[in-house]
Amino acid sequence: MKYKRILLKLSGESLMGEKQYGIDNERVRQYAIDIKAVHDKGLEIAIVIGGGNIFRGLSAEKSGMDRAQADYMGMLATVINSMALQDALEKVGIKTRLLTAIKMEQICEPFIRRRAVRHLEKGRVVIFGAGTGNPYFTTDSAAALRAIEIKADVVLKGTRVDGIYTADPEKDPHATKYEEITFREVYDKGLNVMDMTAFTLCEENQVPIIVFDMNKHGNFMKIANGEPIGTLVK
Repeated sequence: MKYKRILLKLSGESLMGEKQYGIDNERVRQYAIDIKAVHDKGLEIAIVIGGGNIFRGLSAEKSGMDRAQADYMGMLATVINSMALQDALEKVGIKTRLLTAIKMEQICEPFIRRRAVRHLEKGRVVIFGAGTGNPYFTTDSAAALRAIEIKADVVLKGTRVDGIYTADPEKDPHATKYEEITFREVYDKGLNVMDMTAFTLCEENQVPIIVFDMNKHGNFMKIANGEPIGTLVK
């Protein structure tokens, strides 16, 4: 395996599968199977999930809701998604721990960095919920922050496209894919990889990012093996 400890970032929308809203249990189950295959190879895996399939703070703000209130609601949505993935992982035999930035003692542990690292060292998959616990920060920022805190080797951003393109491949048929790109080139070209706070955190702390298609079975394992899947930002 190329990496020892990884941070997997999943969007909330990815959990919808073919649905227009909510959670597709079959999609979550497939993610759990792919994660188990990599985990069984001895990798330490931490996960951050978005909440856009349930509630998007930015969208609510545009409709008139207070931004901080909307962001807190979005954090709760990420916890719902985290619990769904936790259940799916445990059903395939993986021990997990859900740690959140907002205290919810009845369903999860509060985030404590040393405790999170200890769980990883014991072979548990750690899921980080509720973002950073602060409004005005996205789950991309939470993923970058947690990756740095636990000293992850890489941030893997699982999306529905297979990498970073010169333009949106779903809108521009002439868009071409980057195999590798530097942080500076992403800035200069104005490419949308993560929000700027998350991206800058990874750059300043020298944490590489790989953007890949998580929905294609086996891609997660190929990346763990060091195969050139997706786009590497370094």
